[in-house]
Amino acid sequence: MRLTRPRATEGTHTVDLSGGTGGLADDRALLGRTSTAERVADILRTRIAEGYFPPGVRLSEESIGGALGVSRNTLREAFRLLTHERLLVHELNRGVFVRVLAVGDVDDIYRTRRLVECAVVRGLGQPPYAVDGLVAAVAEGEGAARAEDWRGVSTANIHFHRELVALAGSARTDELMRGVLAELRLAFHVVDDPRALHEPYLLRNREILDALRAGERAAAEQLLARYLDDSRTRVAAAYAQAVDEPTGP
Repeated sequence: MRLTRPRATEGTHTVDLSGGTGGLADDRALLGRTSTAERVADILRTRIAEGYFPPGVRLSEESIGGALGVSRNTLREAFRLLTHERLLVHELNRGVFVRVLAVGDVDDIYRTRRLVECAVVRGLGQPPYAVDGLVAAVAEGEGAARAEDWRGVSTANIHFHRELVALAGSARTDELMRGVLAELRLAFHVVDDPRALHEPYLLRNREILDALRAGERAAAEQLLARYLDDSRTRVAAAYAQAVDEPTGP
């Protein structure tokens, strides 16, 4: 799969939400009576993180606004927020596109993940830890693998790391990592062999979970650090091949 950054007009496409929205219209209820751009941005961020809007896709104001039942001004403000988070890019006279990452972006995402995720585990108090969310994410990933749903495995992996960060009990850290993990999904989406990319980490997620269940915080941090270093190398190489960009000097 070859991908170019969305400034090139050739090969870009628009998400048609008239027929298949991935259930986006169902998210309208999340907006409640006090619909805001921040809530719209949160819905779209989640959809990007779960792979519904792939990199390079043009987002239609009319289709998305209609599906969510929000005004054009509200939607444009949501787009602006997500552009600030580096998930979208706006191109003059062309529209808004889901961003295509550079290989350097992938490296930076992993540096951020290592700093935050390892610090969360290191900072955990005394066991037992509230690992129910991690248990559910591991089961989700293993179930998706049995069904050979590799996009589902990728989504479960995102859920696992989101639940891991949530152990810190920090709304600010949760918010930071939602954006970081959504950016990471932009890289996952273009890799040619998602099974090879994601399958090895099913077992490693379970190993981290087992260490935390046993109250072995230091062991869990070591497992996580090696996991993230290995994943960074594999994802950066696979992504560079997918977008035909060198990984470095």
